[in-house]
Amino acid sequence: MKRTLRTTVLTVGVLIAALGLPAGAAHADTTPRVDLRVLVVSDGGPSTDAIAAELAAAGTPYTRIDLTQSGRTVIDADFLADTVDGRPRAKFQAVVLPNDNPFPAGSAEMAALTAYEQTYDIPQVDAYTYARPEAGLQYPIHGGYSGSIDGKRAEVTAAGKSGPFGYLDGAVPFENNDPAVGESYAYLSKPVAGADFTPYVEATIPGQSAKGTLVGEYRHDGRRELVVTFVYNQYQQQFRLLARGIVEWMTGGVHLGASRNYFSVHVDDVFAADDRWNSTLNCTPGDVDCTDPNATPDPIRMTAADVDHAVDWQNDQKFTLDFAYNGAGSVDHREDNNGADALADRLIARRGEFRWINHTYSHPFLGCVQDTTVVPWKCATDADGSTRWMSRNDISDEIATNRVWGERVGLPLVNDELVTGEHSGMKVLPQQPEDNPNLALALGDNDIAWLGSDNSREPDQRRVGPATTVPRYPMNVFYNAGRAAEQVDEYNWIYTSRSQGGSGICEDNPATTTCLAAPLDAATGYPDHIVPLETRIALGHVLANDPKPHFIHQSNLAEDRIAYPVLNGVLDGYEALFTEDTPVVNPRMRDIGTELRRRADWQAALRAGEVTAHRVGGTVTVDAPDGLAVPATLPTGTTLAGAAFGEAYAGAVSGWTPSTGEPLALTLPASAPAPAADADADGPAPATRPAPKTRIPAGVTDPVGHTSDG
Repeated sequence: MKRTLRTTVLTVGVLIAALGLPAGAAHADTTPRVDLRVLVVSDGGPSTDAIAAELAAAGTPYTRIDLTQSGRTVIDADFLADTVDGRPRAKFQAVVLPNDNPFPAGSAEMAALTAYEQTYDIPQVDAYTYARPEAGLQYPIHGGYSGSIDGKRAEVTAAGKSGPFGYLDGAVPFENNDPAVGESYAYLSKPVAGADFTPYVEATIPGQSAKGTLVGEYRHDGRRELVVTFVYNQYQQQFRLLARGIVEWMTGGVHLGASRNYFSVHVDDVFAADDRWNSTLNCTPGDVDCTDPNATPDPIRMTAADVDHAVDWQNDQKFTLDFAYNGAGSVDHREDNNGADALADRLIARRGEFRWINHTYSHPFLGCVQDTTVVPWKCATDADGSTRWMSRNDISDEIATNRVWGERVGLPLVNDELVTGEHSGMKVLPQQPEDNPNLALALGDNDIAWLGSDNSREPDQRRVGPATTVPRYPMNVFYNAGRAAEQVDEYNWIYTSRSQGGSGICEDNPATTTCLAAPLDAATGYPDHIVPLETRIALGHVLANDPKPHFIHQSNLAEDRIAYPVLNGVLDGYEALFTEDTPVVNPRMRDIGTELRRRADWQAALRAGEVTAHRVGGTVTVDAPDGLAVPATLPTGTTLAGAAFGEAYAGAVSGWTPSTGEPLALTLPASAPAPAADADADGPAPATRPAPKTRIPAGVTDPVGHTSDG
């Protein structure tokens, strides 16, 4: 709702001149143009940078100004607004500040921002601010609280649910990953009496039954501010839960870019078996680096009952697993068991319940020929010192034979997807620093478009011949463990010191973050430590608009079925946090690859300055290069060329639409809130209005950089 402030006609003239509006604009029938770009003013702190990271991940254009840099851009009226084709233009649809006023008292920059926000109804996000009357809140010393809220549970208010945070079920749990480390500092207080303040997220004040605000909207002086009173970084769950709502609030639900919560799980080595960890030898018999003469392989393989369990689990969770299969696993099993293979029979009978990915026929290493006479292995060489590679024909046969086997047993295949055994064929450091040159040729022979890669080695997409990689997150649920005790034993070996019986990897690599202070208990280590940790890591990916799939192995669905507690932790945890209109998106590999590639193209176009977008009243216009897919998030009911735009998600519609090189014109529904039109006759506050002075009671510490003057 537009607010009219009592000022003089002379004040309007001052404001128009300061913001570069055309003469007479206050009375002309001109609706301002608002560019779809966010201004992020950072002080180098984690909170503004977290919001910038959210915008970047979604593909929402923004301009960042670092207040700590010398020679930075000065924020003034010309920087914020101008005129285009006789129409006043606001260059930014929202402003993000480190706090409600990060500038010195009397700052001309804050005055320019204040006037700009008043004139164009531009919202401001205070990324992390001290609770004080200037932000619409009482000082915490007046019945509030300041301190850690690690492990506390906040709640979205009724106003938050009906407003920008409507995609949340209500709970906003704050992390407490290490009791010895403070992770979430906050100020909890109530709105100042008489202030136009709407709490969106609250938490109970320690020692009281009353609640204090953590996120709320403060309307004053013709301006709107989203006030956030807790510190966070881009990886913390509490921010990830609220990030979507912060962006929706600041943009009014109209912005370029799109965000979903994705989770896909690839199960490798289906039909085959995985060799088991040996807790005596501290290696895996059958692995090339386990050379002990007493190392006898002990395979782990799913059973028919495990298939039925997987189907029941999928139906219960409304989730589909992707099975990366090796046909030779069944062929070999039948040869060793008089033609019988109960596992394959059940998988084939229930093949329509899963998605299937070619994982090569016999799971060989497709890179260099491995010399396993040394530990670790190295690439074998010819007499002239050149690397010996697996041949093009051998690689192609592995791909094609597995495809034919899968087609023969009726697997519903998508033939342009491939995951090689151990992601082999691609470079593996340190032994193989380049791709097998024959891999790209074999991929072309078999029309492979999407190639699974290991995100821990190569997190970015790249081309391998005709194929584009799809980086996959490895879950720390080991391929060589079918039982929880085996998982804990190997985990202890890897992540404890030599003095504790471990490998010493952590001692040699201090940056490793998974290291243990002491070995985990064999009976409780898996449910009490590993499962919560892996759940948190995977759920963090889900909440970060990250479509990359995770991968485990068929052994993890066998015996103790140790993968399910982690998968349940992710899906059940998600369901408890989000409303039904914000489901987990569960795409298959080729769709993930397409999403990642579109994002890369979009980001490249943004960096090159090839995309512009703006809103005038109820119309959004986007100019982009021909053929570029454009992502946008808009209110439900938005149309493009008379047809409904996008897909419903989280209370809005969003999606990609291809540009033809001509401007895309999207029509917003009549219910969509519009930016302010031309200024009222009596105008907003003067452009020269000084920024409000920040005052803090004597003796109160303020973490955002203001000082007390008593």
